[in-house]
Amino acid sequence: MAEPSARPGARTHHGIAVSDGVAHARILRVGQARRQISREPLAAGAVEAEVERLNQALLGTRQDIQKVRDQVSAAMGAAEAGLFEAHLLVLEDSTLLNEVLRKIRTGGLGAEAAFHDVFEKYVSVLAAVDDAYLRERAADLRDLSGRVLDHLSGAVQEQDLQHLPEPCIVVAHDLAPSVTALLDRKNVLGFATEAGGKTSHTAIMARKMGIPAVVGLGPLLESIQEGEYALLDGHGGLLTINPTDQTLFEYGQLKQRRALFEEKLALLREQPAVTLDGHHITLAANIEGPEDMAAVQASGAHGIGLFRTEFLFLNRSTPPGEEEQFEAYRAVASQTRPGQEAILRTLDLGGDKMPGDLNRSGEPNPFLGWRAIRISLDRPELLRSQFRAMLRAGRHGRVRILLPMVSGLEELRAARAILESCQQELKAEGIPFGESVPVGVMIEIPSAALIAEDLARESDFFSIGTNDLTGYTLAVDRLNERVARLYQPTHPAVVRLIHATVQAARRHGRPVGVCGEMAGEPALVPLLIGLGVDELSVTPALIPAVKFLLRRLRLSEARDLAEWALGHSIGSEIHRRSREVAVAAAPNLFAER
Repeated sequence: MAEPSARPGARTHHGIAVSDGVAHARILRVGQARRQISREPLAAGAVEAEVERLNQALLGTRQDIQKVRDQVSAAMGAAEAGLFEAHLLVLEDSTLLNEVLRKIRTGGLGAEAAFHDVFEKYVSVLAAVDDAYLRERAADLRDLSGRVLDHLSGAVQEQDLQHLPEPCIVVAHDLAPSVTALLDRKNVLGFATEAGGKTSHTAIMARKMGIPAVVGLGPLLESIQEGEYALLDGHGGLLTINPTDQTLFEYGQLKQRRALFEEKLALLREQPAVTLDGHHITLAANIEGPEDMAAVQASGAHGIGLFRTEFLFLNRSTPPGEEEQFEAYRAVASQTRPGQEAILRTLDLGGDKMPGDLNRSGEPNPFLGWRAIRISLDRPELLRSQFRAMLRAGRHGRVRILLPMVSGLEELRAARAILESCQQELKAEGIPFGESVPVGVMIEIPSAALIAEDLARESDFFSIGTNDLTGYTLAVDRLNERVARLYQPTHPAVVRLIHATVQAARRHGRPVGVCGEMAGEPALVPLLIGLGVDELSVTPALIPAVKFLLRRLRLSEARDLAEWALGHSIGSEIHRRSREVAVAAAPNLFAER
């Protein structure tokens, strides 16, 4: 259908860019009617019939999820289909289901009300915790709960987005992962949602599918009319309703320039990350599993700077055993190029984000609670299986072991003692393993940065986690809208802690990397290099852009910037100055971003 010549005024909404690309098409509004949950008490003798109705709804939901899982596996691969395996496990969770049955049998509630109340309780707990990843898992539970409630009520399913008659941009309050995974990839040119965040499964799937997406736009649906057109900017996080001809022309030009620029970046794949004055930086990749290695190799990354091994433990009822872990670590180590390394980080999970019997709900402040190295040392059998698998993988490629959330020397020594014990066990059992695997410490707690001198004496390398270091130093949760403006990685306190960490490492000949988001932000790369960081580790998609910038920087200019920053007291001005240095070095990079 032709676009109308007369349009209401253009209006732009700002959100979170989660999947790159630009799309222009008619809007398809997708809304889910509010479910009405009946709370009529059950009639006498109706309890068992209600239980049977629940069982039939669960069976129907399992069949739905199995169908989605199989379709996603065929279209996107086993890794993405794993989410729906996790949904099936939830439907078998005896703790949840027994609580629903108790509400039916002893509380006199109907199946809809009982199921809704139990799941909403768990969803509310997840949505309220400090951990961003865990909060966004609440959306997965709501997806699953909605399917069960639809089966119970006989409600018509959400509009079929697998078969659409014309190209469109989907706009919704939120999109369930099971809906996103099966979008009509020919006709859904992009999507925008009122809710959501960068680490939601919906956002992850959009990136995997190559569909432009913007989330977290806030209230939007009520202001959109049927038949309106939109321009979706997945680079800048913008949704423009009824864009002007001038805007469309400018974006068309931008799209052409971006395509040419991407081709230019691709030519750097085999080039080293070296500054104009000959200083080499190791530019490595962050990954979540072996399935990411193809993207790593395509990006031109120099090894793996961070393997987040906790993703092997999520969405399952029991932790993976040593053999399963070994196969994953071996796959990564063996695919890492000769002369490059893979850094394997031990579990970095919060107490509320653990599988099966490891889950301890109800911590008053999980951000300061039972997590990461604390869990590993309290449950040494977990750490032993990780260490044994990692050591064995060391026979198939160069690996390093990284310990997260270390706050003091005692934790490092305790972990090293367990590692040495594992080495002795493997030797006694005649199992081949890498005998000289370096052990490093993540610097992400201020106490670790302040005793970096002591940690450097007894560890082999440092990796700075700037996300947590900033949050802990400034006592700011960047996802809390009331204080998010205070989250500032260029705050003088954070800059000085990074500098102190690097200086302590230098005195003991230890390399220092950065694996937090700061490393992947081109505007801040000059500051990190000037502070003396040896390695940057970012998501594979960011490797070309960061390399492009590094090859146009001068170390001398970066050092001048760092010296100025260390004597400055305003974080926003440090950020501005670092960006100015980056823009001056690579103006095209920032123009295209």
